[in-house]
Amino acid sequence: MAQTPTHSTYDVVIVGGAIMGASTAWFLTDNPDFDGRVLVVERDPTYSACSTAHTNSCMRQQFSTELNVRISQFAADFVKNIRRYMGGDDRVPELGIRSFGYMYLADTDAFADTLRDNINVQHAAGAATELMTPEQIKARYPFYNVDDIVLGSINTVDEGYWDGAAVFDWWRRQSRERGVEYIENEVVAMTRDASGTRVESVTLTSGEVIGCGQVVNASGPRAARTAQMAGIGVPVEPRKRFSWVFKAEQPLDQDLPLTIDPSGVHVRENGGGTYQAGGHSDVDPAVDYDDFTMDHSIWETHVWPVLATRIPQFEAIKVTSEWAGHYSMNTFDHNAIMGPHNEVENFVFLNGFSGHGLQQSPAMGRGTAEWLTYGAYRSLDLTPFHYDRLVADRPIIEKAVI
Repeated sequence: MAQTPTHSTYDVVIVGGAIMGASTAWFLTDNPDFDGRVLVVERDPTYSACSTAHTNSCMRQQFSTELNVRISQFAADFVKNIRRYMGGDDRVPELGIRSFGYMYLADTDAFADTLRDNINVQHAAGAATELMTPEQIKARYPFYNVDDIVLGSINTVDEGYWDGAAVFDWWRRQSRERGVEYIENEVVAMTRDASGTRVESVTLTSGEVIGCGQVVNASGPRAARTAQMAGIGVPVEPRKRFSWVFKAEQPLDQDLPLTIDPSGVHVRENGGGTYQAGGHSDVDPAVDYDDFTMDHSIWETHVWPVLATRIPQFEAIKVTSEWAGHYSMNTFDHNAIMGPHNEVENFVFLNGFSGHGLQQSPAMGRGTAEWLTYGAYRSLDLTPFHYDRLVADRPIIEKAVI
């Protein structure tokens, strides 16, 4: 990947080339009404530390807000029809969704009431979610211990694992072939015009000053630092999330849904007798952008005991790999922050996905590309997620955050 941009000015400069930046770039190239020049600035083209690389790579429709359900429905359609969406390119693989579902387990009446409220929203949007009593859960999934469970919620239609890495790869590959320029560099400063209402240029770590028509903040957990360069703020922090892949001595004889235990620990099918679990510490502070240190005590004292209690066959398991990644946590309301800044009109947010960014990337990239092209949305109306809700103190509370 080149380090120096070819031109001195671009219609759109995207800060961050991981899943959100790549999606936006690709959807711009796919829009016949957009004919501008696009630069994607990525500080680490290995993507080894980005949230995209540390994802569960699963999608769900079990959200508490209709808009989030519809966003995931588009993701499912895009993944299942990716070759058609990408112009019938026969190099693009045919993909699917391994729909083992998400199993939410409620151990209190209050949590059960939340699941009942959520299913009404999901059904209204066309999702196939069903509620299950402990007896029904045990009958369908005998491996669970449900002694403390009041209610479960699951959807096995378009809910489960998908190949996020393949979609990411093809968005980058095809958008570059269509003229999007990716460079290995970093935006270190931004300059606003005399009125202060627009970013007129960005400065790269290599020294170049690049003129820009519009700037997209797609820098994941580093969103606040990018916004600060333009003299504005956004309530997004990197929060550490831990993952473990383990092998079971006695694998389950059926697919394990992505199970969200009431403790917050989650675990899913990984294939071949292996499983992937995730969790975090009870104390969940913002961390340094480069802090990916594992906390090994969490596995021993929290995650493994929870797994062995919920699924007794997981008493005998062996960890085969582990890693720490970052959520881009929107501390305002745990939902995406999109659209233009209320004063710096050409600074566009694409931030704060709080752990569900990968599955939202098709709809969010499409929507951002529409906004950059038309100044409005043509498909799914994403204006409820605009930055101005922060200014107005108008949170959109998403109850289904893992």
